[in-house]
Amino acid sequence: MPNSETFFDLSRKSDRLNALEAQQASPSFWADPEAARASVQEIKTLKNWLNPYDNLTQRLQAALEMAELLQSEPDDALQAELVRETDEIESAMEAFELQAMLQGPEDARDALLTIHPGAGGTESQDWAEMLMRMYIRWAERHGFEVAVLDLLPGEEAGIKSVSIEIRGQYAYGYLKAEKGVHRLVRISPYDSQARRHTSFASVFVYPDIDDTIEIDLRDEDIKMDVFRASGAGGQHVNKTSSAVRLTHLPTNTVVSCQQERSQTKNRATAMKMLRAALYQKKLEEQEAARAAVEATKTDNSWGNQIRSYVFQPYTMVNDHRTEVKVGDVQRVMDGDLDPFIQAYLKRFGGKAA
Repeated sequence: MPNSETFFDLSRKSDRLNALEAQQASPSFWADPEAARASVQEIKTLKNWLNPYDNLTQRLQAALEMAELLQSEPDDALQAELVRETDEIESAMEAFELQAMLQGPEDARDALLTIHPGAGGTESQDWAEMLMRMYIRWAERHGFEVAVLDLLPGEEAGIKSVSIEIRGQYAYGYLKAEKGVHRLVRISPYDSQARRHTSFASVFVYPDIDDTIEIDLRDEDIKMDVFRASGAGGQHVNKTSSAVRLTHLPTNTVVSCQQERSQTKNRATAMKMLRAALYQKKLEEQEAARAAVEATKTDNSWGNQIRSYVFQPYTMVNDHRTEVKVGDVQRVMDGDLDPFIQAYLKRFGGKAA
């Protein structure tokens, strides 16, 4: 079960939940709709902590009672059931332990993930597309919702860039472990001489913030460009300028969206992306003075790869921060990233490496 520090935090969460539910029962609760919605969201977040803990406590107590019964009345079927339940409790406790490491103010939020290939043309662009598929498969494994907000295809193969929204509880908390440069070593399918190539792609992850976060976005500071969307979508995509690019002039922050056929919907989504990017920039500015060393460690320059994926002459995925190694590279590319994410959270406590 959780350590004393975590238990104390859970106790405070329980007290806070009781106070909020008492407020919710008041006839004047919805007098301020905005504050009420914020309280409802906080209640939901607190229950996402306390309900799993209560469930674990009940299951553990039931397993202990089952073990006591077996001591006085041995039974093979009951023994087998206890073994299964113990394994399930152990897995649930490990998941809860990982969740306990995600206590940052943005960890519970949805995530916006971007991928950009490094130098190398088609090779690195193909690698960026492989990473995109990997993260989509990881999200699907966890029951998260995925939306490709913006994708720029490569000329021959792969992608030049992609922005993905991954919606689910603690999506950002888990995916922030993926921020950095990812290195691929393989025999190139685009090299007629079948030589081994090394490619790079950078991954960045933002917390997807909601409209309750105050970010100063003035209309006069935002430049909007419209263009024709690329990729699949039929004749409508090729004939109308529905895609939207927004530039925040004071910070030169650029986002774009071509997910929808409606220019209005694409602009609304791009505004959310811009707000998230500016919020992340604001956080980084606040932390820069006291975290200069950390900022250096997370520099996404080439050569600072966090993980290497080797396809030839052997197969191995090696995380250079945690030294976790997995020999089945295909399983990893199919979205099995949990060993790396879990090791990252355990080693760094959910903080940036």
